[in-house]
This record gives sequence, C-alpha cells and structure tokens, in this order.
Amino acid sequence: MNDHARLLIYSHDSFGLGHLRRCRTIAHHLVERFKDLSVLILSGSPIIGSFDFKTRVDFIRIPGVIKLRNGDYTPLGLHIDLEKTLEMRRSIIEHAAAIFDPDVFLVDKEPLGLRGEVEHTLRLLKERGTRLVLGLRDVMDDPASLEEEWRRKNVLPALRSLYDEIWVYGTPEMSDPLDQIHDWAGLAAKTRFTGYLRRHVSETAGLEPAIELPDRPYVLVTTGGGGDGEDLIDWVLSAYETDRSLPHPAVVLLGPFMHRERRAAFMERAQHLPEVTMLTFAARTEPLFDRALGVVAMGGYNTFCEILSFGKPALVVPRTRPRLEQAIRAERAEQLGLLRMLPDDGRRDPSIMAACLHALPGWPAPAGARISGMLDGLPRIEEFMRPWLERDPVVHRLIARRSA
Repeated sequence: MNDHARLLIYSHDSFGLGHLRRCRTIAHHLVERFKDLSVLILSGSPIIGSFDFKTRVDFIRIPGVIKLRNGDYTPLGLHIDLEKTLEMRRSIIEHAAAIFDPDVFLVDKEPLGLRGEVEHTLRLLKERGTRLVLGLRDVMDDPASLEEEWRRKNVLPALRSLYDEIWVYGTPEMSDPLDQIHDWAGLAAKTRFTGYLRRHVSETAGLEPAIELPDRPYVLVTTGGGGDGEDLIDWVLSAYETDRSLPHPAVVLLGPFMHRERRAAFMERAQHLPEVTMLTFAARTEPLFDRALGVVAMGGYNTFCEILSFGKPALVVPRTRPRLEQAIRAERAEQLGLLRMLPDDGRRDPSIMAACLHALPGWPAPAGARISGMLDGLPRIEEFMRPWLERDPVVHRLIARRSA
C-alpha cells in the first residue's frame, strides 16, 4: 500500500521533443500542487537526461526505438534484434509499474504503447484499481488516417474496457481529434477536454548560461526537435541571405535531432549572416519565447502552446508528412485568428519568407482569450487528478474494483 500518491506517465517516443516536453510539463505542475505526490516518467527519449526535473519527479529511460521512413522500426542505439529490444522495453515498463504501484497511470498518445508494449501493464494495473488515463493531442492526424491506424492496431477494445478516461489536451473549438471516428459515440462519456498547457518562465530558471541572445528584439525560429525542420531553416536563412534589409535579427533553434551534416551546413551559412544567431538545443525554451517579438515555426503541439502562452505573433509553416497534424492545427488556428500559416509549396521563394519576416512584428498577438478556457489545461488536469491523488488510495481502489 502506498503512503503517498503516485503517478506513472508513459511516453513511447524516441524521436522528437513533443511527448517528453508535454509529460514533463504535466508532472512539474502536479508535484507543485500535490505535496505528497511522486511522479515517474517512462520514456524512450535519448535526451531525457538533458532536462532538469523538479523534486519528486524522476524518469526511467527505456531502450530507444525509431520509426523508419518505410514504417518499420529499428533500435535507436543498440545493435540487437528489434524483437529483443521490444521485449526489454515491455519488461522494464511492466516491472516498473508493478513496483511503483501508481494511483494513476497516464499514457501519452499511443493507447497500447509501441507495438502493444503497455497492454499487459494496463491489465495489471486495472486489476489493482489504478486509474487509467489516455492523453491525446488536440490533433492526431486526419480522421481517416487515424481511424485506419487504430483499427490496424486494434485499440478500440482497450479504450472501451481498460481506460477510465480520455483527455484531449486542447479545446473543442480548435479540434476534436475523435469526432469523425466510427464507433466513437460509445466512448464520448470518457472524453474530457483540458485546454492547452500554459507555459511560463520560472522565476528561478532563466536563460541557460551558454546562450547569448541579441541585444535587440529578435524573431525566434524553431522546429521543435529539428529532425524534420531542415526545409524551414533553409527557407529562413535564404530570406536573410537575399534581403539584407530585414529589420530584426533571428534566433534559430535547430533542435537536437537535426542531421549532423545539415546542422553543420546551416551553422556555416549563419557565420556569414551577422543578424542570425544559431542555437543547437535549449532545455528551457520558455525564456526564448518570452523575449522574442515574433515566432516562425512548424506548428507542433508544444510550440503552439508556447505561442499562445506568450502571446507572440506567429508564422507557422506546417509539415504535411508523415501526418497532417500540423497542417490541420495551423489551418484551424489561422481561422480563429491565433496565427498565420504559410504553406510550403516546395519552391520556397526567399522573397515570400522575407516579406513575412518584415510584416511579422506588426501582426496582432494571438486572440486566444476569446476562447473560454483555452490555456486552462494544467489546472483542469489538476482538477481531474485530485479525486485520485487526495482520496485514501485503499478506498478508491476498492471502488474501482467494484465498478470494473
């Protein structure tokens, strides 16, 4: 029996920063609000150790697996068979869950985990009366693709019989990622919208020591993890190379997953552009957003939360492969007056990007305040968690077993 409340968070992804940043943000907010809570994050991210974590938040890094362009998976760092890697991951997840014995198990995005690796853990914790929650982005993909993926992975039975709640980290005005999926009506009662996760600059955590910013207002250019952001960076650099009249400097955050050779080529080009500052990685991006006068980005979930949180005019150039997630989010956000979207036509005319960079500082800030509760994600999650983190764990587990 636990003397204190425990939350276990699972994030399968080894590539990109979105899942990790989202889970970390939720964990940090909750340990601030629940003084007896401990949070353990299970993550495949190879750079999770580069982030700082608050007291009572810890992590276990499971062996990384990366998805190839053809859809297959391969171990990220180990020279062993994929199936053995997956077997190790499943074993680590299950044993950690059994020993940690959480009151709530929060699964990020992937209902059964990578290749079904958390299904047995879900069943184990269900028998113990643990509250099981699936957390989803505001936009997953276009509905037809998401439905086909979930049917192929056979996740609907788990959503019906295992999960107690499904949280959407957004608002219905922006998007309902599940409203067009067949057979979803029976699960609507489990679905709760939280609002977006507000970010802020901690009073004790400013810029990292190695980061030096321009001494005048700048445009922040970010591609998240950077693994698929090369086209946007190239477009912005081309604009600065061809239009020396651009009035504001740019701070370009490349991201830790950008290919090494492309990163080196971008750094070389930037040496000839005194108005461009290159950063490879920043564990704390909030101060960069806070000091920027505008943002140019690809439009991933976390970047969108930061644009809204700091009220920055933004130009979003969404990717369209392998998912339409960013394009769907950007198009809807533009309709709501939250940002402006520039589709990537493949030609990437530098003059078009330069014109946007000239105009960006004069665009209105996001008008998200018109949408009720748009940035209330963290307090809503706190509200949803409270009955399971403050009640006597013995009592609520007995209730859960009886209602199962």
